[in-house]
Amino acid sequence: MRKERFLIILLAAGLFYLTPVALADWSAAHRLTWTSGVSGAPDIAIDSSDTIHVVWSDDTPGNNEIYYKRSTDRGTTWSAAKRIAWTAGNSLSPAMAIDSSETLHVVWADYTPGNYELYYKSSADAGTTWSAAQRLTWTSGDSYAPAIAIDPSETLHVVWYDYTPGKTEIYHKSSADAGTTWSAAKRITWTSGWSGGAAIAIDLSDAIHIVWEDDTPGNTEIYYKGSADGGSTWSAAKRITWTPSKSYGPAITTDSSDAIHVVWSDLTPGNMEIYYKGSADGGSTWSASKRLTWTSGTSSSPVIAKDSGDIIHVAWSDYTPGNPEIYYKSSPDGGSTWSATTRITWTSGISHSTAIAIDSSDAIHVVWANDTPGNYEIYYKKGT
Repeated sequence: MRKERFLIILLAAGLFYLTPVALADWSAAHRLTWTSGVSGAPDIAIDSSDTIHVVWSDDTPGNNEIYYKRSTDRGTTWSAAKRIAWTAGNSLSPAMAIDSSETLHVVWADYTPGNYELYYKSSADAGTTWSAAQRLTWTSGDSYAPAIAIDPSETLHVVWYDYTPGKTEIYHKSSADAGTTWSAAKRITWTSGWSGGAAIAIDLSDAIHIVWEDDTPGNTEIYYKGSADGGSTWSAAKRITWTPSKSYGPAITTDSSDAIHVVWSDLTPGNMEIYYKGSADGGSTWSASKRLTWTSGTSSSPVIAKDSGDIIHVAWSDYTPGNPEIYYKSSPDGGSTWSATTRITWTSGISHSTAIAIDSSDAIHVVWANDTPGNYEIYYKKGT
């Protein structure tokens, strides 16, 4: 269970108060892969029995393929890596979600058709066996960077960006039968700029929330859309950042009150820093942007998750030590206040491509890629 520690805060009036701040104790880093190729872009999901599932891409076979492994003892030991894609083209950018029947659902981008298209696989036995690969898109342009989420009605939702219109736009499709059949792809952005980096979250009322980056204003800003009917119709695009510089890489989650929480990296201070904002009314209005980091190096690629107590957890990659390392902080009150930043990796290489998940005891599980061994491998840590 999370430990409550107390920080003493001195106010201007000279009064002292004890304020509880949730801090995590972190395990040692656990290396998950030993390959001759590059392992990267991991994603992580945890089922109701607290089995941890990880997918990633690896070019050891000569082109990138998707691999999988799991831990049934909360990260202490891990299964052997299992290759789940065998294709003639590169398979990249896997994303994973788990439904209430413990079926694993994985989507990725694959170059086998001659351009990147989205493919899908599932496993109903905790990753032991997998369905045949199912192609989800047929486009003239690249379909890339899928994100997946499952709503309380067990419908699968996938968003991605697609070059087919001549520049990247965001698309959505869904499956109401555990991935057996899928809706037609629905284009959900029409902009004069480039839209990419879509992230998705679904609240307890089945509303879908997506955020993405778009350079229509002349610099990249973060935008939001929502759907209350399973993706059939969508709200108008809402711009949620106005900065003099670029805003990149949004990540999103929702809490038990259906509040929306978004983090991203922003170049406005002169180097990339992490920012946050939230919405308590389904995306209609948004809080002011809150800066979470003040560093001398680049802070980028944040990921976000919430636990059973609605504590928000954020991890990201930061160049401040001279090489990128993984850092973490949390908020116990819906994004109003935040813990001190905690560095959770110390390596001689580059740590990036972080993914995060929370188990039933509110332990935090993080995976990332690191090149300390001489090529990129996948690593894991747990915070309690």
